[in-house]
Amino acid sequence: MTDSQATEAASTPGATPDKTGATVGTNPLAPAPAGVRTVADVVTPELVVQLTRGVAGSGRTANHTPFTGEKLADLPESTSEDVATAFERARAAQSVWAATPVRQRAAVLLRYHDLLLARQAEILDLIQLETGKARMHAHEEVQAVAVVARHYGRKAPAYLRPKRHTGAVPTLTKVTELRHPRGVVGQIVPWNYPLELSVGDALPAFVAGNAVVMKPDTETALTALWARDLLIEAGLPAEVFQVVIGEGPVVGPEVVRHADYVSFTGSTRTGREVAQGAAARLVGVSLELGGKNAMVVLEDADIDKAAAGAVRGCFSTAGQLCISIERLYVHESIADAFLERFAQRTRAMRLGSALAYGADMGSLAGERQLETVQRHVDEAVEKGAKVVAGGVARPDIGPYFYEPTILDGVEDAMAVCHEETFGPVVSIYRFKDEDEAVERANSTAYGLNSSVWTKDGRRGRAIAARLHTGTVNVNEAYAAAYGSVQSPMGGMKDSGIGRRHGSEGILKYTEAQTVAHQRIMPMAPAFGMDDEKYAAFMSRSLRVMKALRLR
Repeated sequence: MTDSQATEAASTPGATPDKTGATVGTNPLAPAPAGVRTVADVVTPELVVQLTRGVAGSGRTANHTPFTGEKLADLPESTSEDVATAFERARAAQSVWAATPVRQRAAVLLRYHDLLLARQAEILDLIQLETGKARMHAHEEVQAVAVVARHYGRKAPAYLRPKRHTGAVPTLTKVTELRHPRGVVGQIVPWNYPLELSVGDALPAFVAGNAVVMKPDTETALTALWARDLLIEAGLPAEVFQVVIGEGPVVGPEVVRHADYVSFTGSTRTGREVAQGAAARLVGVSLELGGKNAMVVLEDADIDKAAAGAVRGCFSTAGQLCISIERLYVHESIADAFLERFAQRTRAMRLGSALAYGADMGSLAGERQLETVQRHVDEAVEKGAKVVAGGVARPDIGPYFYEPTILDGVEDAMAVCHEETFGPVVSIYRFKDEDEAVERANSTAYGLNSSVWTKDGRRGRAIAARLHTGTVNVNEAYAAAYGSVQSPMGGMKDSGIGRRHGSEGILKYTEAQTVAHQRIMPMAPAFGMDDEKYAAFMSRSLRVMKALRLR
C-alpha cells in the first residue's frame, strides 16, 4: 500500500485496507459511523411510495443491492394487463403532448438539465446502491444525461423543423418534409447504466412529441423511477411517461407487442428476439447490443497515457459497459513496458462500496455476472493463459466483487478470447504491424467501439477509418466518442441496429412525411400537349436540369 492509500484508508470512516492494498469502503447496509449514509437513509419508505406512484402493477416484486445482496425496496410488478393499461394511458396523453410547440417541449429538457445537476447527490446514491458501481462511474451517467438534455433541448427545434426540398419540377413542385412523432415508444432498459440508458434515451423521444412506456430492469428500477419523477418536476406531463416493472421474458414481449417503435439496449441474443417481435408488427426498432471491443496501442504511443487510458477503458463500472475494452492489442516493441505499467496501475486500484468518491471500482451486478467472469478467467488459466493482475473474487468486500484482471497468453480456443465477458477482465495480445492489428481487431462478430493510441493523430484517424466499429476513439477509450452527442453512436455487425445521439438519435423517433404541392401544370400532358409532345417536353426539361446541376 502506498502512503497516500494508507492515509485515505485511515481517514475513510469504517474503511480498512485489504490484503492487496485496495481500500475497502464502508458497507452501506452495516451500522455506520456518524455522518455516513446508509441504505436506510437513501431508500426510505416515503421515497419508494413517491417514486412508484402511478406505476401500473398489480403484483409485488423487489430489488437488491449488489454491495451485500440484501433487499432495497418492494416494488409493483406489472402483468400483461398492466402493460396494456400503461400503453392506453400513454396513448391518451401523447396527442396532447405532440400538439405542444416543440420549443416548449425542449424547454422541459433544459429545466431537467439544471434539476439533475442540482440534485445529483440523490441519484448518485441510488445508482450506486442498485448497480454496485463506484461513485465516479455513477457520475458518468449524470454527465451523459445532462449533455443529452442540453443538446436536444437546444437542437430539437432545428432537427424537427419542416424542411424545403427541390421538387420533381422546380418552381412547379413545392415540397416540404415534415416530421411526426411515432406515437408511443416502448423502451427496454438494461441494468448497467440505469440513468443514462433509461431517461438518456427517452429524452429525444419526448422532445420529438412521443410518449414512452419504459421497462427498466427490476434491480435498477428505482433509478429509472427517480429519473421519471424529476422529469415530471421539470414539466413533462406524468401520463406521457409510463413505467412497467417485471421479469424481462414476461413484460418485455408485451412492451414490444404494444409499441409504435421499440428502443432496446442489452444482449445480442435478446436483441434478436426483440427485432423479430417488432418485425412481425412492422414497427421500427433500434438496438444497441453486445461488444468485444479492442484497443490498439501503436509503437509510437505514449505508454503512460495509454496505460492510464486502458484502466479507464477496461474497468469502468467493473467492465460492465457495452463499449468498454476487453481486447488489448499492443505493438510487440513496447508490449512488455506497457504491460508492466498497466499492471502496476491495475494492482493499485481501490475497490469499495462506500456511498462516496474514492473507490476506483465497485462491484459486479450479481451472481450471473460473477459466474461468467470466473468461468472465463478459470478456463483461460487452465488452458495456459497467465494472470498478470487480479484473477480472484473478493467476498471480503462484498458478494460480487472481483479484482480487475489482466490476462496474457490468451488463445483463440479460450472463451474469453471471443465471448463478451462483461466484467473487469482484459486480454493482452501482441502484434507486429498495423495491418495485423487492424485485421485482428476486426476479427469478431461485434462492432460497437474501438480505441487507437498513437502520438500521430493523422495516423490514428486513418487506422480508425479501417476499424469496423460504430465509434472509434483516438487516444481515449470510449468517452470521447460517446460524449460527442452531435455525432451518432451505435454498433455495426452483431452490435446493433440504429444510432443514438445526433440527428439520427431523434429522427428515429419520428415518421417522415413528404408534402408535394403541384402548381400551374400537372405531372401529365397539359396545355393541349399529347403524350408524345409531353414526353419530349419532359426529356428537354431533364436535360436542362442536369445542365443546371440541379440535384
